[in-house]
Amino acid sequence: MKKDLLGIFALILLISVLVMGTDIKSVEEYYMTNIDNITETSETVTISIRCDTVMDNYEKLSESLKRDEFIPQDGIILEPTEYVLRPGDTVFDILDRTVRYNRIQMEYQGADENNFGSVYIQGINYLYEFSCGPLSGWMYKVNGEFPNRGCSKYELNDGDVIEWVYTCNLGMDVRCDWNK
Repeated sequence: MKKDLLGIFALILLISVLVMGTDIKSVEEYYMTNIDNITETSETVTISIRCDTVMDNYEKLSESLKRDEFIPQDGIILEPTEYVLRPGDTVFDILDRTVRYNRIQMEYQGADENNFGSVYIQGINYLYEFSCGPLSGWMYKVNGEFPNRGCSKYELNDGDVIEWVYTCNLGMDVRCDWNK
């Protein structure tokens, strides 16, 4: 009996040490406080999110989106912002951390849910594919070039610059030439 009580006491002590020593946070709290700090030795990338093409195609925009909270007047959803690059990070990894940290809405289709084998970005800041006409949607550039692969397949390097841009004309309005 004495050994049982001693065992129960030890178990209660262990559980209370674990609970008191564990910082339990919600997902939102985690992303708001655990963005890596940039140091002199950090590898970094820069990311921005823009939808300026919508301004030239405003008449095509869904009525429900014609508000500044969805489409900023200057077309900038996120100014160029620097983030720490972790080993193996892809364009999608950085976008995912960025939108969570900045509380920007994003919806995507997983790589296992489409024929491309890569994550497909359906919408950012409530601006979706086809929200501004039949040829509209999100595209990305790395170092000024539009890669010919999905965002979860493009592994990044130190110093890369990622630009998410919204096209209203299948890329032609954002200087993407698919015929190259």
